[in-house]
Amino acid sequence: MVVLLIGGGSVLMNAMIDKLNKNGHRVYLLTGQRDSRYSYKRVFEKYQFPYESESIKDIFESIRPDVTVFMGAYDTNFDWEDKGRQESVRYAAGVMNILSAFSMVKTGRLIYFSSEEVFGDAYIDNIAEDEPVSPKGFKALALAQGEEICMNYYRTQNMDTRILRFDHLYWTPEKGELENAPCFRMILEGLKTGRISANDRRIFSMIYLNDAVELSYRVICKEELKFPIYHISSMEEVGELTLAEKICEEMGSGVEVVDNTVGMSNRLVLDCGRYKEEFSYEIFNGYEKGIKPVVRFMKRHSASFITDEDDGGGLAVKTWNHTRRIVKALIPFAEALICFIPVYLLSAQAADSAFLARLDLFLLYVLLFAVVYGQQQAVFSAFLSIVGYCLSRMHVESGFEVLLDYNTYVWMAQLFIVGLVVGYMRDQLRFVKGENASRVQYLNGQIRDIEDINDSNVRMKHNFEAQIVNHKESLGKIYDVSSSLEQYGQEEVLFYAAQVLARLMDCVDVAVYTVANGDYARLFSATSPEARKLGNSIKYTDMEAMYGDLRERRVYINRDMADKMPMMASAVYSEDDMQLILMLWGIPWERMTLGEANRLTIVGYLIQNAVVRANRYLEALHNQRYVEGTNVLDEEAFTHLARAYSDAKSKGLTEYILLEILAGTEDYESVGRSLGQAIRQSDYLGILRGGRLYVLLANTDKESAGGVIERFENLGYECRIDEEAVL
Repeated sequence: MVVLLIGGGSVLMNAMIDKLNKNGHRVYLLTGQRDSRYSYKRVFEKYQFPYESESIKDIFESIRPDVTVFMGAYDTNFDWEDKGRQESVRYAAGVMNILSAFSMVKTGRLIYFSSEEVFGDAYIDNIAEDEPVSPKGFKALALAQGEEICMNYYRTQNMDTRILRFDHLYWTPEKGELENAPCFRMILEGLKTGRISANDRRIFSMIYLNDAVELSYRVICKEELKFPIYHISSMEEVGELTLAEKICEEMGSGVEVVDNTVGMSNRLVLDCGRYKEEFSYEIFNGYEKGIKPVVRFMKRHSASFITDEDDGGGLAVKTWNHTRRIVKALIPFAEALICFIPVYLLSAQAADSAFLARLDLFLLYVLLFAVVYGQQQAVFSAFLSIVGYCLSRMHVESGFEVLLDYNTYVWMAQLFIVGLVVGYMRDQLRFVKGENASRVQYLNGQIRDIEDINDSNVRMKHNFEAQIVNHKESLGKIYDVSSSLEQYGQEEVLFYAAQVLARLMDCVDVAVYTVANGDYARLFSATSPEARKLGNSIKYTDMEAMYGDLRERRVYINRDMADKMPMMASAVYSEDDMQLILMLWGIPWERMTLGEANRLTIVGYLIQNAVVRANRYLEALHNQRYVEGTNVLDEEAFTHLARAYSDAKSKGLTEYILLEILAGTEDYESVGRSLGQAIRQSDYLGILRGGRLYVLLANTDKESAGGVIERFENLGYECRIDEEAVL
């Protein structure tokens, strides 16, 4: 089964991809974004187009999926928190474009994922599938509009669009990703503030991701569905206070539950009665089993969910975050102060040593912090070094002498210049390193995309290699079938060209007309009575729409569904002369596409050589194999021709009548001259059975032959129909 998944990256999307891949389905993905950097699971092909793109219909035409799944309520391409109004408009437009493209394919099923958010009120009983929605908020309104669009297509267009509503779906989130499930909000509140507030009068049910994927997969795979809307719910009621206590128990000490029970009862539980009626139903992950991995994951990666700028925490958390930032900023200064003490003491000791007196420890100290921390710490350490240098000089000189010493200022300038230059170089190197890291990260993303594209190309390559021989539309198969014309005799090729064309185009109603002169074409062979509906002779130049395309060597497509015109037609040329017209009648509307037209063109070119060669051979029969001085075919040539017609008639490809001329003379020249004016260009005069003269009337039945017999008798020649002339 071919499945197209539509939606942004999420845990739910990856879970659906996993489920479908494990069960052997071919999965395509439409991301809804131009440059999606989300790491999706492996799919057969990934399309990165926004929902409003005109290419959506081309994607549907190319894939022709058996099932299309739109993530809807769980599509991460929409920012409902900050831009709800704008996103609701964009969402509705995207859903409409997807459904209109889906309706053009007219095959398969589309499943729309919705949620309990479309019900904004409180309900005493479980909410049935046919309960009217009551959305509150931009996201809920957008989801309800999406459901209504799906239902309109289901009712008015008879499209197989279905809706699955999930009841408070929850899962283990990815690091740093924010979710809207009650379970996630409570855990996050506990991590931020150490408290979980809950209203026990708020009652709902939740369903874990794995159970939701399993239950929805059964809907995806079933061939016939009874209802347009199904609810996916655990139907296991739980109060907010009870859920908070379960979460607190898993989080351990340091987290407490605060009972904020106020107001009237607020109950929202979806009823999945329809689902239970039609499918087997079981829940494998209850609240105790489902909550545990979510709590453990969020505790282990709490730093990714609680940022320094988080405003949701309490006063203690805010104080701690500010203190942590201040301490982090002061650490380099503290290190500089701590390191300055041993440097100052060593410098004082080195001053008394002749060997170490020339070693400038303060300069080394400034260089160390300039290399490690950059210009800012270089300035601070240089300032400390100057203070230490002056203090050490004041042990042997007065402060006034130190300040008046020219060497003091030269040393200070040297210290600042070296420190600032080294610090600047360190900052620049750090900046370049950061830029390179960003570039490497970007290139790694590009490499991952290239790997995905390569994997997709390899899969498609293997797939097409498998199809090249076996698929009915592959060029190998087309050539194999069309080359079968080579096995037929020259007189038979035109008959079996119709049969080959019917096989290659998967069409039971095919007709082949030969162009008799500039305006008329004669029916040569046809595969069914339907294909003969235009008659044995047509003035094709009066068929303006078809003739215009054939004259320009294009394939004619009957887009207006004209009753007396073929669905598709193509012409076979020999140099600049039209030789044949190929007509297809039994083509359904959905196959009247550019792809089918291209296939007909290819098939026409492949059979052109054999057909044109046979046509030239038949012309040679007219011009070179006559009885000398007459327009009568000799016995050998006429026998081959009559047998070809007989075999084609037995296969239902043509009709013909053989008339024996009872002239009683062998003056073929005079008889042929007289009768030649009374027959059509597509009929033949010839000799059979030891010198008897016959006329082969192509595409003629007994009723039509009566007029020819009458014309012959008016010319003074008796004739009769001979049905056993060719043995």
